[in-house]
Amino acid sequence: MRPMIKIFIDGRKIEAKENRTVLQAAKKNGIRIPHLCYHPALKPSGSCKLCGVEVVSPGGKPVVMLSCILKVKENLEILTDSELVQAHRKKAFNKLLQMAPDAARIRNLANEWGVAVTPPPDGCIRCRLCIRVCNEIVKSKALKMVTDEKGTRVVPEPGQCIGCGTCANLCPTGLIRIKDQDGVRTVSIKDDIIGQLPLERCEGCGTLYATENFLRHVENSLLSHPDTKEHHHLCPSCIK
Repeated sequence: MRPMIKIFIDGRKIEAKENRTVLQAAKKNGIRIPHLCYHPALKPSGSCKLCGVEVVSPGGKPVVMLSCILKVKENLEILTDSELVQAHRKKAFNKLLQMAPDAARIRNLANEWGVAVTPPPDGCIRCRLCIRVCNEIVKSKALKMVTDEKGTRVVPEPGQCIGCGTCANLCPTGLIRIKDQDGVRTVSIKDDIIGQLPLERCEGCGTLYATENFLRHVENSLLSHPDTKEHHHLCPSCIK
């Protein structure tokens, strides 16, 4: 029987069989190291890069190596959560999520390991056109930019939208959408509802064409055309 090989993981002495990898030795001893591409029935490839560990080299430069490939050797010293490993792990998680931004398993694993990963692309280029037009022209102030743990993004200001649709018309990526259904206009940005308002019927043709809040806004606007007050309950087709 071949002698066992002694190694140290995070200061803990463990023994492993010859030709075993550090990841195999760690798993056998209940020491967790994140990984996705490892499978015990297959040869290791190191593709996901998540299983990086720091190899302690007295007097030498610390280096990160992949534990699914690194073989155990006598008195090998390993750190699984050093600053060097954490930086490597974050980079590996973000690279994986660039390729699979909606992969819940990868995101959950990153959260489990305390890695703050870059949010997935949401289709917004942060041009602020929607916010600016709503503030400067429409003057409803229904949208704002916030920065929190989810990053910097556009969010609705509850109860402020008049349903005019100007933000959707200006949005260069089409992320802001208008949907008229069952007599209600819904303006949304991704999964957030900016406004949900009932539509009014044109007094001329009966078509549902604008929200009451928008019509009231037009009626009260100092910038309205002189005819607007007279025709504000007619759709654009009937006004012609």
